[in-house]
Amino acid sequence: MYPKEQACQGERLSGILLPKALLALQELYPKDILGKEVSPRRWKVQSRKAFFSGSWYPSDPDACRRQIESFLGSAPAISLGLLEPLGGIVPHAGWVFSGRIAASVVALLRSSGHPDTIVLFGGHLGPRDPSWIMPEGSWETPFGPVEVDEELAAELMAEFPLERELPGYAQPDNTIEVQLPILSHFFPKSRILPIGVAPTTEGIRIGSRCAELILKRGVKALILGSTDLTHYGPAYGFCPKGRASQAEPWVREVLDRAVIERLLDMEPQGILLEALKEKNACCPGAAAAAVACIRALGAKTAQVVSYATSRDVMEAEDFVGYVGIIYGK
Repeated sequence: MYPKEQACQGERLSGILLPKALLALQELYPKDILGKEVSPRRWKVQSRKAFFSGSWYPSDPDACRRQIESFLGSAPAISLGLLEPLGGIVPHAGWVFSGRIAASVVALLRSSGHPDTIVLFGGHLGPRDPSWIMPEGSWETPFGPVEVDEELAAELMAEFPLERELPGYAQPDNTIEVQLPILSHFFPKSRILPIGVAPTTEGIRIGSRCAELILKRGVKALILGSTDLTHYGPAYGFCPKGRASQAEPWVREVLDRAVIERLLDMEPQGILLEALKEKNACCPGAAAAAVACIRALGAKTAQVVSYATSRDVMEAEDFVGYVGIIYGK
């Protein structure tokens, strides 16, 4: 993809979900094309494809590692005012635009130790879209596949009407995929739980309940919410202040600042109300669910790690805002 396309993917890409009826037939009639009996497990593709590898981030593991390390070398020095980081907000554009911010947040999470599970809330979803979960298998990265926490997924699916995105039939999703090589680099032994969350009250409940289940199981977890901020320009159908050079200060100081303040307030409902009204975050459901989860785990403090827009990298009439935030005790 070209850089402009990498700056943000504003809507979910169409994909195919395996019909439940077909799954049932496969379980009842587990035969291969020659009619021989096979294990039902063989009918399921267990590794989710990395659709954006080689375009939005490097596909070669050594190149991937070098770029992550270069991000840290250019990351802003901040004094972390948290005793125990619990999670954060990260952007999800191509790495050339927002990889440094995402890597800076994840690197700061290392001080809390190696997590058993990393819950990633993402998804370009509207209020009428169903929330989804990847309940099993793994997700490909340049460093190898990352396994899903199937136990936690099953517990959430038992309580919420989440659509199942099976690895072999899932649609491309940059909101979560572009985080995975960074997470795998810093936390190679951790499992993940990818969840796409609609911007609704139920989405907030999913986040809160996820924290309760984590505490009940006694596992160590880190939580990430993936969202970009304001999308400005003709490509996004939003340019009320004219050309980008004239509008960028307004986007930075008014629109993006307003939603960042809500994120720092750690009020999930306020995040939804702000973003749905002003359109200054593309994945408010993910952000609100992550904050709800992190709060329920005991977070009391929030801190901005870094902020930028895509115009800091490439001047264009279409641009997107990005922020990295860390939460903790």
